[in-house]
Amino acid sequence: MITIIMAEDHQMLIDGVKSFFEYDDEINIIGTVNNGEELVKLVSLKQPKLVITDIRMPKMDGIQATRIIKKKFPHIHVLAMTMFDQPDAIKQMLDAGATGYILKNSGIKMLSKAIITVAKGETFFDPNVAFNFMNSYIDDNVTIGKTEKVVLSNREKEILHLIANGKTSKEIAENLFIAKTTVDTHRKNMIRKLNLSSGNELVKYAIDKKYQF
Repeated sequence: MITIIMAEDHQMLIDGVKSFFEYDDEINIIGTVNNGEELVKLVSLKQPKLVITDIRMPKMDGIQATRIIKKKFPHIHVLAMTMFDQPDAIKQMLDAGATGYILKNSGIKMLSKAIITVAKGETFFDPNVAFNFMNSYIDDNVTIGKTEKVVLSNREKEILHLIANGKTSKEIAENLFIAKTTVDTHRKNMIRKLNLSSGNELVKYAIDKKYQF
């Protein structure tokens, strides 16, 4: 069961999401709040598996709340759900520790997919978010050292391209007709080769370099 706390300052949206997942066997929303301060407090109390948070909220924004939550509870996954598709907002949420980012107009099916993916420890990005980020922002905080000289295998390049298009490990495995564990191994190898520190940085690197491999 994926336990969730949701932070959103529009109660109508909270009510809609809660209603959709009310009888879901896999997803359970155990708490909702309307600002970042309440989010941090409730997460500390209930420690859910996943947090869904907006960015702009009263008292404390979702970026600051995410930063605090990930520092105190690094095992809790964070999915940003917002109307902001600007590269700077995406970057700030990723740097704070979020591993998923979707837009509020993405639809409930994409939200469900994002929840399940992020709760498994994988990354998920709305395809439109990934496109905007790739086209408008070069991430200065991803230290890749001498990665320009690193030679990736053809298979690794295939996987990196699919990562840049927002595919999960499971979807990549199905697309390439290989085992998910094989995809995960390739991910780890690329993180090592590219001198990155996490899967989150691999996603950012893949998006940034989308048309260069």
